[in-house]
Amino acid sequence: MNDTRRAILDALAAGPVSGPELSERLAVSRAAIWKHVEALREAGFEVESGSEGYVLESVPEYNGPALEYGLDAPFAVEYHDSLPSTNARARELAAEGATDAVVVADEQTGGRGRLDRGWSSPPGGIWLSMLSRPSIAPARAPLYTLAGAVATARAVRSAGVDARIKWPNDVVLTGDESTDYRKLAGVLTEMEGEADRIGWLIVGVGLNANVDSGELSEGATTLRELVGDVDRRAVVHELLSEFDALRGDLEGVVPAWRELTATIGRCVRVDAPGGAVVGRAVDVTDSGGLVIETGERRETVAAGDCEHLRPV
Repeated sequence: MNDTRRAILDALAAGPVSGPELSERLAVSRAAIWKHVEALREAGFEVESGSEGYVLESVPEYNGPALEYGLDAPFAVEYHDSLPSTNARARELAAEGATDAVVVADEQTGGRGRLDRGWSSPPGGIWLSMLSRPSIAPARAPLYTLAGAVATARAVRSAGVDARIKWPNDVVLTGDESTDYRKLAGVLTEMEGEADRIGWLIVGVGLNANVDSGELSEGATTLRELVGDVDRRAVVHELLSEFDALRGDLEGVVPAWRELTATIGRCVRVDAPGGAVVGRAVDVTDSGGLVIETGERRETVAAGDCEHLRPV
């Protein structure tokens, strides 16, 4: 959305304003104002015109212009009704030189999770990928994954759900038992770069929002099931705003992650590349590795599938 159209929306939201007044305020012709208003109507914004001028009556629930309007984060939004994968489209944008972009789809037809697992992404969910070009060492890239998980958990909590984070990147609803949890969202990070620099980094988020749990894999839950349908636009705005703040304060990511952990203090089994590690999760490192007390020693795993176990 260009600056003129955004300024018109802000003016209309504040109350009735006439075309001549907008023309003078924004230093554009009255014909240009009319064209912008018509474009907003075509995008789904309900703009009424009366004796006192134009007024914004409502904002469309979920499309590109609606997501950009009121967004308090420096991301350009590219919206699609359906895509094979938002991460794949973000990779295309990265190859074109884009940055600070977010790709959003109402539906993914080929969504993938960690380890190339399928990820069910029916219409009504929140499927998005955030593209950045951070000036950090590649060794610190895992902090962006943790930041994505924290931002998602905070956005879910703003919708009324006590979400927690299961290491490394699953946002879950925990139950009474130590092993009980249902998955609400996952985070998948991809990057390209060299030994000493990052070319681009993409954090993809899949959040089960206004969908039925029966459409998802076993063990998953949805916001619809927990609290009813939510305002996806508001949740996306919260998620992007939180992520933007966290990527600007990487030192605060791990403490924020610790506050929301569902894993620290639990007995776990992590199937890591070097073999399974079983013990009690006691901490995460500054780069996001999970520290496990095995009884004989402490081991740090940087990546792997984590399972919560019943205490022995």
